[in-house]
Amino acid sequence: MASHVESSAWKLDERVLVSDGVVASTVRGRGSPVILVHGTPASSWLWRHVVPLLAREHTVYVWDLLGFGDSRVAPGARPGIAQQARALAELVDHWRLDAPALVGHDIGGGIVTRAHLVEGVRASRLALLDAAVLGPWNTPFTEHQQRHADVYRTMPADIFGDLIAARLRSATHLPMPQDVLEAYLAPWAGTDGQQRWLDQVAAVSFEDTRDVVGRLGEIDVPTLVAWGEHDDWLPPSTADRLAEHIPGAARATVTSAGHFLAEDNPRGTADALLRFLAATEPTT
Repeated sequence: MASHVESSAWKLDERVLVSDGVVASTVRGRGSPVILVHGTPASSWLWRHVVPLLAREHTVYVWDLLGFGDSRVAPGARPGIAQQARALAELVDHWRLDAPALVGHDIGGGIVTRAHLVEGVRASRLALLDAAVLGPWNTPFTEHQQRHADVYRTMPADIFGDLIAARLRSATHLPMPQDVLEAYLAPWAGTDGQQRWLDQVAAVSFEDTRDVVGRLGEIDVPTLVAWGEHDDWLPPSTADRLAEHIPGAARATVTSAGHFLAEDNPRGTADALLRFLAATEPTT
């Protein structure tokens, strides 16, 4: 595993007002644009070791999803995939980008495909990493929380914290160091964090990717489907099925990695992306 980086060293220095809230974001590097979209229950901190490697050759745009990390959801809005895809489309306009490469992990995969196919975001390339696109993709734990939301919302915060700590430990193949675990847990700490966690759980639905799945055959830009070799949340066989739905999609496996492949093996994750991005420039 890469050397530890204190969470305090990872700062998103920009705040962008979008329709459904306020997004925390940052931009690193120089070169062709790449937008990284994390999934649940992570934040942009997942990419902290990958960004410097990509930024040597690309301008890397990173953001916290609405309701995650330092981003906030507007009153009455839901942090679902449809809302996140709309926020991504607005960010692309804000950054004045034309056809950036879009990289999505977990529900971030559903977000970038929806942004491209439904919101009309032009992309030079798509990279889908351990992506929640083909349903059903909710884990049994997520489904249990959705069925028994009142129990989880009224659970003592310290007990709830123990539950999600155990859940997060299973996201990696290699043991997660305590300081790293605490950084992932920090946005969900206390009663407020508990409610934020459950708000995003309630908003996560395959319904937001169902229409995307029906249109995967329309994707006409180079696409990479990459998966952690030991993903226990979404089995690697899902990657093969997803690639079969997308014309000409390439496949890559990141070794010694679980679902949080960028945490387990950031160098392998970055190398897979750099090889994909360095291929002959596509037309859009």
